[in-house]
Amino acid sequence: MSVVRTMQMYEFDDDAARVDRDVVWKFLSEEAYWARWRSRDIVEHQIDGAWRVVGAYHRESGAMVGFARAMSDGASIAYLADVFVESEHRGEGLGVELVAAMIEDGPGVNFRWMLHTVDAHNLYAKFGFAPPDHDRYLERAERLGERNP
Repeated sequence: MSVVRTMQMYEFDDDAARVDRDVVWKFLSEEAYWARWRSRDIVEHQIDGAWRVVGAYHRESGAMVGFARAMSDGASIAYLADVFVESEHRGEGLGVELVAAMIEDGPGVNFRWMLHTVDAHNLYAKFGFAPPDHDRYLERAERLGERNP
C-alpha cells in the first residue's frame, strides 16, 4: 500500500522495508517505558512478525520520526503496539495522524482494536478506545521475570 496519509511536512507509510530499525531500536531501548527490557533481536523479530507497521517520515529529510506496529489475526482483531513520535516532532498532531494511518487507513479499519498503555489516553479516546467491556474481555496479567519474545 505504501504512503497512506500525508500531513504538512510528514508522510505516513506502511512499507515495512522503509522502517528505520535503528530509530525504532533507539527509541524502544532508551525512551519507551514499556519496552526497555527487550533485546535488539526481540525488537527485530517483532517488526518482522508484525501484521502491519506504519512509519511517520519527514518529507524533506526522509527521516523516520514516528512508528506504530500492529499484530492481528488478519480478519477481525488487532493489537496496537509500540506507538511513538520522537520528542522533537511532538506537539504537531503526528501521534493522531500515526494512529489514524494505522487503524483507519488500512485493512484493519473494521477490526476490533486493542492496546495497553498507561499514558496518551486522550489520544486513543479520539479513535474510540475506552476501558474494556469486562463482561467480554479477559486478560492474563504479565508474570514478572517470565518474558517471552
